[in-house]
Amino acid sequence: MSDDARAFVPGHVTGFFTVDRADDPTKTGSRGGGLALSDGVSVAVERAAETTVELNGEAVEMGAVERVLDALRVSARVSAETPLPLGAGFGVSGAMALGAALAANAAFDRALSYNELVTIAHGAEVQAGTGLGDVIGQARGGVPLRLEPGGPQYNYVDAIPARSRVEYYTMGELSTADVVGGDTETLTAAGERALSMVVEQPTLGTFVRASRQFSREADLLSEDVRRVVGDVNEAGGEAAMAMLGQTVFAFGTGLSDAGYDAEVCAVYPPGATVEE
Repeated sequence: MSDDARAFVPGHVTGFFTVDRADDPTKTGSRGGGLALSDGVSVAVERAAETTVELNGEAVEMGAVERVLDALRVSARVSAETPLPLGAGFGVSGAMALGAALAANAAFDRALSYNELVTIAHGAEVQAGTGLGDVIGQARGGVPLRLEPGGPQYNYVDAIPARSRVEYYTMGELSTADVVGGDTETLTAAGERALSMVVEQPTLGTFVRASRQFSREADLLSEDVRRVVGDVNEAGGEAAMAMLGQTVFAFGTGLSDAGYDAEVCAVYPPGATVEE
């Protein structure tokens, strides 16, 4: 048994999604598409008398992380570092849950498999109400397409075989719980149409167009996001809204070409890993 361990989990931008609920949180989830990002979350776990959680040096309440540690029957100090903003559509809570699962498994010698740890993290995030598909996308890496909902033993994940430079521009937060906790029939129908569109033509261009279509049909576009997406289009690029946040993402140099001081990263193929 080691004293501590560290994991890296890519950020995850969702372009479109459905809401698929079941009594079992490991069967609950979403279908949809997303991007695993090289900008991610580094999560360190060390044994402690009581559980504490920190993000970028500040104490935070993170129900999904606490549920993960409870499931593994450990108490630990969890400290995470990331350049990504919380609540802006980058899957930070999912990354912290998955990172805590991977690192705690190593630090406490729990000897669980990757899929078992992903299942624990996914179920914890579903129960915490902070996400439905980020953990699955972060575990897969690349440009995952979630064709069936739920944890690894229930879902089916394909992917777009491509990678790219990614730019993003963030203007604020959206509450995941508020959006997925109400009536999601219209949203889910829009997500199904977007997913079908990308499955038929699995390219990055189709992905961003389907994401833009979804945000309109699901009535999630704010005026600020609409304006930025329009500016990118006028500059000859394509952009869409990150779910769920006041964030716009584009491939290549779309946001820069439109005059925005965007953050730059890339599609991250490997998925979440324990760091040696």
